[in-house]
Amino acid sequence: MPNCFYFFNYLHYLTFTVMTKQLYHFSLGILCISFLYSCTKDQPTPIPPPNTGNTVIAPPPPFGFYVVGYFPSYRSVASVPDVKFRMCNVINYAFATVNSSGNAVLGNSSHLLEVKTKAKTNGAKVFLSISGVAADFKNMSASVGARTSFINQVMNMVRTYGLDGVDVDWEFPRTDDGTDITYTALMKQFSDSCHMGSKYYLTAAITAGKYAGAIRDAIKSELWQGNYVDWFNIMSYDDFSTTLPYKQHCDYALATTSINYWINTRGLPATKAVLGIAGYGRPSGITQSGTVLSYNDILLQGANPQSDSAIVTAGGFTNYTIYYNGLATVKKKAMLAKQSANGIMIWEKSHDAHDNNSLLKAVCDTVGRSY
Repeated sequence: MPNCFYFFNYLHYLTFTVMTKQLYHFSLGILCISFLYSCTKDQPTPIPPPNTGNTVIAPPPPFGFYVVGYFPSYRSVASVPDVKFRMCNVINYAFATVNSSGNAVLGNSSHLLEVKTKAKTNGAKVFLSISGVAADFKNMSASVGARTSFINQVMNMVRTYGLDGVDVDWEFPRTDDGTDITYTALMKQFSDSCHMGSKYYLTAAITAGKYAGAIRDAIKSELWQGNYVDWFNIMSYDDFSTTLPYKQHCDYALATTSINYWINTRGLPATKAVLGIAGYGRPSGITQSGTVLSYNDILLQGANPQSDSAIVTAGGFTNYTIYYNGLATVKKKAMLAKQSANGIMIWEKSHDAHDNNSLLKAVCDTVGRSY
């Protein structure tokens, strides 16, 4: 009996010791987790990849010469025939916007789905283009947390609506207010999310590059050197004046200036350069309010589709000169893009004529794109 007593006491002691050690290690684990959490709770939440099993971050494959057409949210989808969607291999839906609170806003999801359905039926990819007031872009991009939240919202839209990529149309980051730095950071974060698993494309609209200064210099070469952005839509238009007459806002010389600056001077790879053309005309020396007309509306007033200027009436002005690009100039620009760059972009699809005078038709015929 005494031996049994001591044996059971010893067994109780061992059990207590083991349980105590287990409790100690459990408590220690809880303390470690709490410590790690306290160190990281102020960091932004990482953007979840679409497939957590695939950690490769790399651009999706290129798909030839890009023909990009912007399609605004306020345009009728039915008014643009199917063939005009087949002429493009990318449709940029314009726009989702950044608001003053730093959130991504999509105004009309049913319209986006209508555009997407028509584009996909005709073999085109659809990107969500992001725009907004420069001040709102500035505020949103100022902190890593705000950028992360905004990108999460945009990528949720892309995944929800089954889109193929994101186009960032910030007009414009600048070197004199620090937004060149935060713009670069925003694009890098977007790249990490879009390129996770090589799933989504990332593009950006940039200035024509004609004028040196805070806007042109805000686009950093690391964005293409690091392969963060898949291509850049060069806005080679809107070089207008409200005080100087006889100024063409989108002549061929501006296109060559854009190509020479971005590719030859800055080192943008030709494979990432997409030359923008205007599907509209502007006057010179007068207000732009009410006097800017689509290419199709200019032709409806009797303009020559082979010319680059016409006499029109609009916006309370009678018989003023409007400057645009006709078929001959657009074909020259398309050939320039084919030989020196990798695509043509048009703002915007519904501005174009929908018959044999179509600018997009002229582009496709020049570069050999079937439709």
